Amino acid sequence: MIHKFKNLGQCLVLDVVSGAIHSLDEKAYALLDCFGEDGGFDAAEAERRGFTGPEYAEAKEELEALKAEGLLFSKDVYEEIAKRWDKQPVVKALCLHIAHDCNLRCKYCFADGGEYMGKRELMSAEVGRKAIDFVIEQSGNRRNIEIDYFGGEPLMNFGVVKEITEYAKERGRLCGKDFRFTITTNGVLLDGEKQAYINENMSNVVLSLDGRKEVHDAVRKRVDGSGSYDSVAPKFQRLAESRNQQNYYVRGTFTRDNLDFAKDVEHLISLGFEQISVEPVVADEKEPYALREEDLPRIFAEYDALAERLVSLRKSGKFVNFFHFMLDLEQGPCAYKRLSGCGSGSEYLAVTPNGDLYPCHQFVGRPEFKMGSVFGGPLNEGIRERFAKSNVYTKDECRRCWNRFYCSGGCAANAFNMNGDINKPYALACEMQKKRTECAIAMAAALAE
Repeated sequence: MIHKFKNLGQCLVLDVVSGAIHSLDEKAYALLDCFGEDGGFDAAEAERRGFTGPEYAEAKEELEALKAEGLLFSKDVYEEIAKRWDKQPVVKALCLHIAHDCNLRCKYCFADGGEYMGKRELMSAEVGRKAIDFVIEQSGNRRNIEIDYFGGEPLMNFGVVKEITEYAKERGRLCGKDFRFTITTNGVLLDGEKQAYINENMSNVVLSLDGRKEVHDAVRKRVDGSGSYDSVAPKFQRLAESRNQQNYYVRGTFTRDNLDFAKDVEHLISLGFEQISVEPVVADEKEPYALREEDLPRIFAEYDALAERLVSLRKSGKFVNFFHFMLDLEQGPCAYKRLSGCGSGSEYLAVTPNGDLYPCHQFVGRPEFKMGSVFGGPLNEGIRERFAKSNVYTKDECRRCWNRFYCSGGCAANAFNMNGDINKPYALACEMQKKRTECAIAMAAALAE
């Protein structure tokens, strides 16, 4: 299977299974239409289209050589692997809900203002320690363990963040485990003391900032209804600089109210940020800010403009990393991750303030997805198996999609929230992901020139 497209003035073709990417001239690009799905060449169709003469003959010879090398129309070997997959997953990452409370009331918040369809509460150090003991026990022989501090707003319970971190480091030293910590914050409570501790202990930091002041303040409001931009933006600038513009990213959300989100990325660049993610909102179509299918052409044009801008910046010597355009063409994820994604529900679990376990932070509060507790008792293996066996070949929409090995089947939570089934992907997100992959490939090709 191949996927051919044009972007940034280039004729590009992706060989889906091998991952090989080719930049072609116009004649070879057009001639590809005369090859069937299995790579067979239709000479009659080529003649009918007028693809004759020495230049087309040379193009055909080059395409046939790529096919012979397994770099074009390569056979899909992964479906059989998926059918026979019998990996016994271990828990390697936890999302600790340090605070089911928040000092902002963001318009698009999936967490119900931090309550997660429950009540406002903070995680105790005892629950946090039990979570660390749980992941050590459940991680098997795996040495590296990820801990994500999440909310709500984790800085509302930062003393417990510190207690858990110190406990994990000590337990890790005794048990031969290396812990890596990440924290997500809206920045309202960020100060110099917290920044220093974060820089010393957190491998990554996610900073919630939506872009331009008017965009950010329209959706990321304080409890009293006032905007938060003026308070948090300077703090985030200082934190990013203190980390040498590495091991963090500014994470924004765009909605139907700012379909010109490339301007928000540009604004974040103007503030000095070099690690940026601005992601599409996922919301019920009934919400006025929700994205709709009719918005896709505008969104695609923004991604194209953004890709062109980032290439221009990099060619001028300024590196800006846009999270959704990250693409590793040399040492991409292992086959298991390519097929099944983030590992939610099997390798990655969320822990609530009272110690309950869920497949990920977006399933928290849904009783049908409660998997157990860090205080003991068996995990719900039915839920775990359901997630562990979900892959691009258990999803009809993914099985024949050219982008399946880049999105790995998409987000299970988005699929469930929009379609009621973790194996039925959210179509709008799929289309945006395909466009982002095309932009990422085009950028890589343009920068390789």
